Amino acid sequence: MAALLEIRDLSKSFSVKGKRFEALRDVNLSVYDKEFICLLGPSGCGKTTLLRIMAGLERPTSGAVLLDGEPIEGPGPQRGMVFQEYSLFPWRTILDNVAFGLELKGVSKAERHEKARRYITAVGLAGFENSYPHELSGGMKQRVAIVRALVNNPRALFMDEPFGALDAQTRNVMQAELLRIWQEQQKTVIFVTHSVDEAIYLADRVVIMSARPGQISEIIDVEIPRPRVRTSAEVNRYREQVLSVLKCLRKD
Repeated sequence: MAALLEIRDLSKSFSVKGKRFEALRDVNLSVYDKEFICLLGPSGCGKTTLLRIMAGLERPTSGAVLLDGEPIEGPGPQRGMVFQEYSLFPWRTILDNVAFGLELKGVSKAERHEKARRYITAVGLAGFENSYPHELSGGMKQRVAIVRALVNNPRALFMDEPFGALDAQTRNVMQAELLRIWQEQQKTVIFVTHSVDEAIYLADRVVIMSARPGQISEIIDVEIPRPRVRTSAEVNRYREQVLSVLKCLRKD
């Protein structure tokens, strides 16, 4: 089966005050259509940098990322991005935030609002179309950010610790909500997290990265049917497996 997204021999370096800083080294990964991938690893291992390169927000120093066989060389409508800090426009209503990408495409006001309303309703926010971001809770804002990315019908959705700022209860609710949306929309998701539990609950595969310079250390297939029970014996076995890999990485 051909990969939807391919990362080939990718490296990334920065120059900070004249000193070379190597963030990623020789990363190779294939992501398949409709997969849910979690990137996991120690702080500073380059997870977010890799995600931003896949989304076209940064360029690699060497190597390439391909989507449907075509090189990614910048941002594009085929890739949606969801950030941790919501990144909603405070001066726009929820309806106009969700419709923003369609507006940039030149879609008529009536059509983009009709489509935005359908997505807003799908995540349980009907009735909040004319509200502003400051009037919503953190979980509600992140639902808006997710559907704002999805309304453009991207091939892949990139998520950078989108639930990191939420309390534990809201985070659990949003994880389940994301899985529901993912299963309905049939999108490919690449999701950055620091949480082992979150990765095991969400992912088809957990991609574990080493400390800087970031490299792929191990890929673990999570072969547990959904919906997953967070406290089940199977989940605990995968948790111990992932924690064991991370412990070995810390020793190295």
